[in-house]
Amino acid sequence: MSTLNPAALSLADFYVTDTPGILDPPPDFLRWVREADWAFSQYEPVFASAPTPRALLRQGDEAHPVVNLGSYNYLGLGMHPAVLDAASAALRQYGAGASGPPMLSGRTDLHAALEERLGRLLQREAVALFTTGFAGALGAISGLARRGDVVVADQLAHMSLVDGAKLSGARLVHFAHNDPASLDEVLGRERTTRKLVVVEGIYSMDGDMARLPELLDVAEAHGAALFIDEAHSILACGPTGGGVVEHFDAQQRVGVHFATCSKALASLGAFAAGSEDTIRYMRYFAHSYTFSAGLPAVIVGAMLGALDVNERHPELRGRLWDNARYFRQELRAMGLDTGASDTYVVPIVVGPDRVLLYEACAQMRARGLFLPPVDYPTVPEEQTRYRASITAAHTRADMDEALDVIEETLVPALRVRGRLRGRQV
Repeated sequence: MSTLNPAALSLADFYVTDTPGILDPPPDFLRWVREADWAFSQYEPVFASAPTPRALLRQGDEAHPVVNLGSYNYLGLGMHPAVLDAASAALRQYGAGASGPPMLSGRTDLHAALEERLGRLLQREAVALFTTGFAGALGAISGLARRGDVVVADQLAHMSLVDGAKLSGARLVHFAHNDPASLDEVLGRERTTRKLVVVEGIYSMDGDMARLPELLDVAEAHGAALFIDEAHSILACGPTGGGVVEHFDAQQRVGVHFATCSKALASLGAFAAGSEDTIRYMRYFAHSYTFSAGLPAVIVGAMLGALDVNERHPELRGRLWDNARYFRQELRAMGLDTGASDTYVVPIVVGPDRVLLYEACAQMRARGLFLPPVDYPTVPEEQTRYRASITAAHTRADMDEALDVIEETLVPALRVRGRLRGRQV
């Protein structure tokens, strides 16, 4: 590569390499990373505080206050006193780590209590806990699907779900995003009797909710089981926090109900829920369960505390959805493109202008707004964006301050480039 235009390149350009050594990155990649520091500097930010609506972000040698729109702490439970007290009590009684995998080294009565509580919330017979969300999705799908099976995944399914299908040895095919007709067409071409449909409850980049009843109708008509990942919807959706599945009253129609615990549950890990037989079998073949150390009890204690707060304060969900509705409406009134979002995950689509994406990002951070950029290949090249995560803990003042910064930095930049929409309602 004799000439290099950093803005014209992405990580996708360096995935395949022919360097002599497997540990040697392509020289052009190293050069690109140096010359594109204006973009890479926006990633892996360092905070000097908890992921709360008002946070301290390190910029250079100092920590500056910012309105934080990058946290998945949807119900604001990450620093809730009841959650911290429960975690503290678990830490003092059970120590800092699990010190081994649950299959061999055992687990605490707190782990058993959490599985029972989650099972009650989801109306499922059995629950298995995983140490991280990515490892949980990887293990749950690869623990159930086998070579000769087919996994039919939404084309926007999270990479952990895709990698789990690949690891299983099953054939992976995709259907058009959230499209029951496309799912019907894809399943209609499949002749194997063992089929698993994989969807998300709320999609992490577009912020739209799964058309679960229609997708279930199609899956059931073809004799396929359905696996739903509620990473961004558990506790934040449904009358009691049971997610999109509870929202649609579909608890007994979903084969495996999966979710991560790092978002509304304000902790770490993941769980898979289903019938006693399904989960018992999966535990023994999900390598990320069998061969990983269990969740530290301090993490489990925090989640039990979060479930307590969830039961006592159902109004937090209403506040979350009210906040999201207000923020989306204000962005659309500015002419900004929020895609298909109808939830508290709110994309602000910029388009293919990578320089604008990062220049405006730096300007917003300098003005006290943390709004993470999302670049290709994570999203399509023509849909680079920012992703705002709204929480129940954001105040109207927090959101208005963020909106003012966006209106004074991003909006003029998009207007000059002719990328603003007309007023949306």
